Amino acid sequence: MTAPHPTPYPEPFFTPDPNSAADSRITDFARWAARHQGAEAIQDPTDYQALYRWSVTDLEGFWAAVWEYFGIDATTPYERVLAEDTMPGARWFPGATLNYAHHALGNLHPDAPAITALDETGTGYEITGRELRARVASVAATLRDLGVERGDRVVGYLPNTPHAIIAFLATASLGAVWSVCGQDYAPQAAADRFTQLEPTVLVTANGYLFNGTTHDRRAASLHLARTLPTLKATVLVEHVGLAWPEDGHPGLTVPWEDAATCTEYLTIAPVPFDHPLWIVFSSGTTGLPKGIVHGHGGVLLEHLKILALHSDLGVGDRLLWYTTTHWMMWNLVVSTLLTGATTCTYDGSPAPVERPDLLWELAARHKVTVFGTSPQYLLAMAKLGVEPSAHDLSAVRAIGCTGSALPASAYPWVRDHVGARIQLASTSGGTDVVSGFAGSAPTTPVWAGELSAPSLGVALTAYDGSGQPVVDQVGELVVTRPMPSMPLSFWNDPDGSRYRDAYFSAYPGVWRHGDWITLTSHGSVIVHGRSDATLNRNGVRLGSADIHDIVEHLPEITEALVIGAEEPDGGYWMPLFVVPAPGVSLDDALREKIREAIRTGASPRHVPDEILAVPAIPHTRTGKKLEVPVKRLLQGAPAEQVLNPAAVDSPELIDIFARLGAERRKRSTHLS
Repeated sequence: MTAPHPTPYPEPFFTPDPNSAADSRITDFARWAARHQGAEAIQDPTDYQALYRWSVTDLEGFWAAVWEYFGIDATTPYERVLAEDTMPGARWFPGATLNYAHHALGNLHPDAPAITALDETGTGYEITGRELRARVASVAATLRDLGVERGDRVVGYLPNTPHAIIAFLATASLGAVWSVCGQDYAPQAAADRFTQLEPTVLVTANGYLFNGTTHDRRAASLHLARTLPTLKATVLVEHVGLAWPEDGHPGLTVPWEDAATCTEYLTIAPVPFDHPLWIVFSSGTTGLPKGIVHGHGGVLLEHLKILALHSDLGVGDRLLWYTTTHWMMWNLVVSTLLTGATTCTYDGSPAPVERPDLLWELAARHKVTVFGTSPQYLLAMAKLGVEPSAHDLSAVRAIGCTGSALPASAYPWVRDHVGARIQLASTSGGTDVVSGFAGSAPTTPVWAGELSAPSLGVALTAYDGSGQPVVDQVGELVVTRPMPSMPLSFWNDPDGSRYRDAYFSAYPGVWRHGDWITLTSHGSVIVHGRSDATLNRNGVRLGSADIHDIVEHLPEITEALVIGAEEPDGGYWMPLFVVPAPGVSLDDALREKIREAIRTGASPRHVPDEILAVPAIPHTRTGKKLEVPVKRLLQGAPAEQVLNPAAVDSPELIDIFARLGAERRKRSTHLS
């Protein structure tokens, strides 16, 4: 398949102010590396491309520089930077012992805000560095008393509030392993993730806010707890003013206020560099979500690089990035603490109906310096006629944007309606590495519709169909050398076969991520969208299986297929195709029933844009739904490039889906 390649802008849309670039942390790092780490090739410290080339050709020198520059405090030193340079199986910093929580809490000013908690009511509160450390110490002692030991799993069913950060840091301080899921997931969807982990403790809230509504999650929390037979206790967070029932929970329950308000001394356990820190989950496109295990050291170094160098965060800065706890951006938002900056949590809709500009208002009120969002949010702001510049956004110097490709049309809108001096930093990464593959930095120009450059230390390449590197052509996103934050493993994958199949089956020894990209001759990266079937709406991923399971449970539906298709104008079309049961017609009442089932049983963020009846769903001869080929048909790929009709159980369906895609594109063109 050849993805569309937008015409590149001949000149940068945005060029950094030379004085700001010279004063940035990435420039200071480049100067330091040239003096102390043998990076003599960096003649100009503001030359990002020179710094990048050094970072991927001298991988050990670069990551040693990150270690030394940020003063990593290891209990025992490392023997060498990279003991094995193979993928999978790279071994980083063997011999070193450290702890992520030690660094997250160690750079905070005791009297300055570490966390600013916000919600869609516009109110908020702050937790200072001293208060955060005290609450982490208390929760850590509570977890220890509940029987949590090194290597045990603690899970959270929580909205994006400080409770999740505190519980995570307490877990990490013990050498236990954290995993979290947002409460807009149905309890069964959360259970599909957590039962795999056999957790010791569940931390859950009584509800969350969204679009003016308080969502009661007490029954959902109880349901989830009952599906986790290994629990020794459940910690109950009072967040939205709903009283927890006095009975009904299996096993011991502990109120959050009791868990978090004891006076305790914080003892942080040193662990090996590659000791598991957290488990994040894939979206479960082809079955149960896969648990992706990341380590203390890899996350520590990668997040210092991406936040301190690429985002220029440090003491006195504030980051507000809209996210949910089950999106990898939550993990990155927490790591703001590593830089000494303040992180803002937000519970609610990004654009409440009554106050669609609320996030901009909060950014102005709290002097946010880096504002993070998704392409869909920026496009929605433009369509709603919101004027962010009506608020004092003078503190904002960068807008981060991720989740999908940001169309070129959004760049002038940000310039004209947010601020001309603000750098729009489009980034692309993944849950798999909890970081970015490409993005921007204070020293990079910006071309509209493009990501400024590959990220430091990421040997990013585009492969054509024969596995050869290409420039100015669409290819598969691959990484040819290891990153410290690549997964340690998949959970319950003892021989590593699932891990190898996920990333290394196409090109042995080379990471294939599943995105279509173009590396341009002027150094930028264009992302054309996913090459797999993951649903990625507003940056929040969900597996198609989660939707299929809900819809196909309805008696009126025989089978279903949901597709998330990126469109050339930056939009995202998510149709649901259903095969009605015999004698059933797809009318408005049934469509609403399906929407409600998805909203309550899977995720309200993933209700489809359209529900269309089809005579059948195409499968391989072995019975697997042809999700990726159907997606490509809907996007306009010629059928002969998508699949071999001989491999399809019902070849006549190919024309049906190709026609539906053509009709969609015709409607979109007419409307535009």
